[in-house]
Amino acid sequence: MKKSTRFAQPDEVGKKWCVVDAAGKPLGRLSSRVAWLLMGKHKPKYSPHVECGDFVVVVNAEKVHLTGRKEEQKLYQWHTGYPGGLKERRASEMRAKQPAKLVEWSVYGMLPKTRLGKRMFNRLKVYAGPDHPHAAQSPEAVEI
Repeated sequence: MKKSTRFAQPDEVGKKWCVVDAAGKPLGRLSSRVAWLLMGKHKPKYSPHVECGDFVVVVNAEKVHLTGRKEEQKLYQWHTGYPGGLKERRASEMRAKQPAKLVEWSVYGMLPKTRLGKRMFNRLKVYAGPDHPHAAQSPEAVEI
């Protein structure tokens, strides 16, 4: 009898809610762990073609730690879509104006660039402060 590989089915995979505190954590290590949770690689029934990750809520994004001189040297660039619309902002300015975007862009870079990766990214919720509106889902704290 030939054995075949058993893949997880979308209805078999249960999604939980996790809360991650970003205060004092290095941005890269935090982002890789959050991407790992969003992809579902921490579950024994992980399948790369099935959405089996959890919902992740990141709080205290404004207190994330950037190592070295990244605070002054790291540039975030985007284009508005208009001619001459290339915008750039240093990490220090980004932390002052949109601290949640620091974590969001870092996690997005670690997810697959597919339709499934976009659905994984939609399960990420990032908040600058310690409060979040997802208490009704009773999320469990995850230590990173």
